[in-house]
Formats: sequence, structure tokens, C-alpha cells
Amino acid sequence: EVDWFSLASILFLLVFAPLIVYYFIMSCDQYQCSLIDPVIDLLTGNKYLSDIWNKTPTLTYRAAGIYTLWVAFQVVLYMCIPDFCHKFLPGYVGGVQEGAVTPAGVVNKYEINGLQAWIVTHVLWFANAYYFHCFSPTIIFDNWIPLLWCANILGYAVSTFAMIKGYFFPTNAKDCKFTGNFFYDYMMGIEFNPRIGKWFDFKLFFNGRPGIVAWTLINLSYAAKQQELYGQVTNSMILVNVLQGIYVLDFFWNEAWYLKTIDICHDHFGWYLGWGDCVWLPYLYTLQGLYLVYHPVQLGTANAVGILMLGLIGYYIFRMTNHQKDLFRRTNGNCKIWGKKPEYIECSYMSVDGTKYHSKLMTSGFWGWARHFNYTGDLMGSLAYCLTCGFDHILPYFYIVYMTILLTHRCIRDEHRCFSKYGKDWKRYTSAVPYRLIPGLF
Repeated sequence: EVDWFSLASILFLLVFAPLIVYYFIMSCDQYQCSLIDPVIDLLTGNKYLSDIWNKTPTLTYRAAGIYTLWVAFQVVLYMCIPDFCHKFLPGYVGGVQEGAVTPAGVVNKYEINGLQAWIVTHVLWFANAYYFHCFSPTIIFDNWIPLLWCANILGYAVSTFAMIKGYFFPTNAKDCKFTGNFFYDYMMGIEFNPRIGKWFDFKLFFNGRPGIVAWTLINLSYAAKQQELYGQVTNSMILVNVLQGIYVLDFFWNEAWYLKTIDICHDHFGWYLGWGDCVWLPYLYTLQGLYLVYHPVQLGTANAVGILMLGLIGYYIFRMTNHQKDLFRRTNGNCKIWGKKPEYIECSYMSVDGTKYHSKLMTSGFWGWARHFNYTGDLMGSLAYCLTCGFDHILPYFYIVYMTILLTHRCIRDEHRCFSKYGKDWKRYTSAVPYRLIPGLF
């Protein structure tokens, strides 16, 4: 059942999330990234909404062509080229992998080839930049707002298609969830794992391919624009490219592990993931680089080193925390964490079909410090991205504010689900590990 608060939140996001994206991008295009000046202009009567809208670049055939080719190219890399990276990269897990058990007891198989897609895409990008010169490396920045309209079209189209598919031709009817509320079902999704054919999985493709593969290309385009405008690329722009590039590469290196995360294991596919991955992620996760095009910042050596260390330490915590849980799961607890056998709590749960499963919740290592310590590392890295931009504008800090809200909400949502799943065993676990994110505080 959908409570009134959830419905109100969903209606708010459906109405205002697209406007937030537009407002941020428009403020950079027309107001040098100031979030306050547009409001002042409107309140004082210097400008009307129509004035701002009329100055906004419209959808162009060029942008539509670029975006269509981009998505089609990623579909080809995803569907038509089986992974070969796992054959020569030690430690990398690619190729056909199994996901987690769905609520209906189904185990889906996935073709893990995201790292390969990322490598092929970026090799071609650099080959063009240095040898072929078919298009300018600034192409993404130069068409940024027209591309926004293309991303919105795809986001709404795939979300609407997913809802229709859930009603009339679901991949697995037993894994569908109907609340009876149109807005909730559209936002949060009906189908758990919508697919076309055997291998095209909506969640895996849209979570990773068009948006996250593009993330590093977008930052490279920003750096190229900075070089074009100012004759140099600042160390802050380099830091953004390096730190966010590490995060993106980590995502694809651990794509098989991603099959066990909340996005794949628990979220249904609706507007939240469909539109969010097409629009919200590429446009708002890259605000630091966009800001630095308009306001280049050359950091002092000490500040640059400090920000780099904060980002790397955050990444280390994020990665090692996830590695400990993955190792614990793969070995069923028969491993060593920090040099000794891990501690854990035995628990059990029932699937929808009545099958009883047993599980273990680790209470040592980083997971003994806090129940979501991987999120803590993620937030440290997020703060590092923002600090590269200095303190003249609030716009670049949207990311750390958003990530704090998102990950805190995920903590609460995940723990509500775990309590429903494990019951009294979950209470035993929270007694053993009392903090969510910050040991001693929260």
C-alpha cells in the first residue's frame, strides 16, 4: 500500500526533478552558474520566465543524431560483443554471471561487459581527438542543453514502455508489483527485471551504459573546453577527471558485484531508474566539471594534495568495505578479515514461494564499525569532488548534499526491508552494530 507521504514525495519528484535539472544547467548557461541570480531577476521583474526559456537552446537535429548514435553504439557494445576482458585481466570478473535470487525465486543471467564497453568507447574517443578529428572533443559541452532534451525523451520513453510492458507482457509476471496507484507504479516500477529477449536487461543497461560510460567522456569534454577557452586545463579539472574516473572504472571493474546491490536486487524498473539514469545522473553528477568550465580554479599545491588524499581515502574505504562483504559472501564466512576469522550473526528468511533461506550478517571489519560504512567512503569521495571547485558558488556542492540525502534514505529504506526480511535476527544485528554511517555519531 502507498502511504500519503510516499505518494506526496513521488509527485514532488515527478514534477520538480526535471525542473531542478533544467534550472541547474540553465543557470550555468545564462548566469555563470549562479543559483540566486535567476531568482533575483524574476522577483525584481528584470526578466520573465519566458525570457529565460526563449534564451534556452532548443532540440537540434545535430544533437538528436549525436544522442541516437551514442545510445545505439552502447546497445551494440552491450548486446553484440561478448566480454573478452576477463580472459586476460587478472581478478576481473566478466562474461556470463548470475544475479541474486529474485522475490519469486528466479536467478537471472547477465552478460557482464561494461568494462569492455568503457574501454572501446574511450579508445575511440582518444583516437578521434588525436588522429581522426571527425568531431571536436568539446562536442558534448557544445551541445549540452540540446542533448538534455534528447536524454529526457529517452528517459520518459523507456519509463513509459516499462510500465506498459509490466501490465501487458512482463518478462516474469510473478516478479511484478502492482500497488494500484498509477503515479507510484510509474515512478518505482512494476517489473522487477524487465527484459527484451534473453540478454537485454533494462536495469543493467540503463544503470550503467548510456550514463556512466558517458560520465568520463563528459568530464573530458569539459576539460577540452577549458583548454579551448583558457589555453590550459586547471589542476582542479584534472582532479575531477581523475577522482570521478576512478569511481567510474571501479563501477565497471566490479560490475558483477553490482548485481548484488540494492539497485539490481531490490528496486523495480520505473521512472526512478529509467529517467534518473538517462537525465539525472549524467547531468547532475557532472556539475563540478561544468562549473569549472565557467569558473576555472587553480588550486594551491597543499589544497590539491589534500583533496586528492580525501578522495583516495574515501575510495579506499568504499572499495575495501564492499570487498570485505563480497569476500565474506563468496566464502560463506570462511575467510579472514583484518587477519582473523570474521564475526557474524546467523539469520533466516522466506521467499515468496515459501522456500526458507539462511544467511549471515557480518559484524566485524569495517562492517563492525557501521552498518553502511561503504556509504561513508562514498560520501568522502563526493565531498572531494565538490571541494575542487572552491567556495565561491554553492552549485558544485549540490552533489554532496544530494548524495547525503540519497544514501541516508537508502540506509533507512534498506534497513526497513532487512527488518521485514529478517525480523528478530535483524534486531540482534543492529544491537551488535549500532551505528549506520558514522561510528559514535549516526
